[in-house]
Amino acid sequence: MGMIVALIAIVALVLFVVSLYNRLVSLRNRFKNAFAQIDVQLTRRYDLIPNLVETAKAYMKHERETLEAVIAARNSAAQAERKVAGDPTDVAAMQALSGAEQSLAGAMTRFFALAEAYPDLKADANMRQLSEELTSTENKVAFARQAYNDSVMAYNTARESVPTNLIAGSFDFVEAPLLVIEDPKQREAPRVSF
Repeated sequence: MGMIVALIAIVALVLFVVSLYNRLVSLRNRFKNAFAQIDVQLTRRYDLIPNLVETAKAYMKHERETLEAVIAARNSAAQAERKVAGDPTDVAAMQALSGAEQSLAGAMTRFFALAEAYPDLKADANMRQLSEELTSTENKVAFARQAYNDSVMAYNTARESVPTNLIAGSFDFVEAPLLVIEDPKQREAPRVSF
């Protein structure tokens, strides 16, 4: 009888450990999927920006430096995003993406400020359409970031809670980084008004 009780206790303990492990796997996959949703929206935004710049080139011939800065910032952000997409748990890559996104937002803000001085550009139908798509995409990026950060928080909380922390430490479940925008000005989507 004592052996049956011990066997049941061992089986119950194994099932408990397996359920904690599976929960961590589920939460980790959830935050990785949430980053994949950010990836989709950022890729869309990165694809829109060159079209926006090309449309503006015809009107903003004397603003070459600004246009090149936008493209350089876009390329830097796209490269940083690809690195994070490969491993959303890489803290350094996430920080690089955050910095690149801040630089891109700053370049886009300067771009739109200059574009305001070109009435013909503001009236261009293609520019208006691209601007509307960019604004829509910025909103989707913001929602995707929120969902990602919520998923990361749920994962990190489970990872740090007792007794799950014992399983997390034993099976190398590392802390997931939040996607944080450091500069308060960058917390808002760029304002587009054409």
